[in-house]
Amino acid sequence: MAVKIRLKRLGKIRSPHYRIVVADSRTKRDGRAIEEIGKYHPKNDPSVIEVDSERAQYWLSVGAQPSEAVVAILKRTGDWQKFSGDTTPSGVQPQKEKPNKLDLFNAALAEAGDAPRGGATTKSGRSTPDAEVEGTPAEAEQAADAGVAAAAPAPGKAF
Repeated sequence: MAVKIRLKRLGKIRSPHYRIVVADSRTKRDGRAIEEIGKYHPKNDPSVIEVDSERAQYWLSVGAQPSEAVVAILKRTGDWQKFSGDTTPSGVQPQKEKPNKLDLFNAALAEAGDAPRGGATTKSGRSTPDAEVEGTPAEAEQAADAGVAAAAPAPGKAF
């Protein structure tokens, strides 16, 4: 029985996740596997590669043929160099830790100065009338009265 090490696709459309599996060469791409020896998530930045090195070395030693994609992954983890005796260094970079969202929020809040910037903005994109009228409350009342008088229709005219 010919055995291959290849990728088994999982995940949604445009969001692939792969498992590195050992399977009979005649089975379907996503069919039944003999053993799962790793994971590969290409959409993460940097992409996540987890390989059970001991099992990969075992299957390579008994003659399992890796696909081109799996060879590239094994080169990144250094398992291919162990198997083939190649001295080229592996190119794996460790995952960087994700920043805490609460810390990011608090930093942005401190940067903004904890002060509100003005009136609220409505859906139409205009700011509220309170934000347009600035000054003392007496000036605001006069401006509001003038706005009401200008908006009222002239006496004797009908629409």
